[in-house]
Amino acid sequence: MTRTLIMIALISAAFSTTIQAADVNAGKKLVDNNCTRCHGSEIYTRPNRMVTTLPGLHKQVRRCEQMLGLTWFDEDVDNAATHLNEQFYKLK
Repeated sequence: MTRTLIMIALISAAFSTTIQAADVNAGKKLVDNNCTRCHGSEIYTRPNRMVTTLPGLHKQVRRCEQMLGLTWFDEDVDNAATHLNEQFYKLK
């Protein structure tokens, strides 16, 4: 029983960032100012893209943010991921 409750708490924490409303305009600015320097929109629209889920998109945005040495808050990652999803990915 305790193990189940811990798992539920961990899953809830993992998805809590997707529940909050994101600022798509702020996300667009972050993507335009940081992401397009390495790649253009073609990476988001290629047929064999590796990101296929919304949690996966959030993880990839976080990975890129860390590789670039940025210091984004969780809200920034959410904003950027939400913009990318609305503009390109269309994941549910």
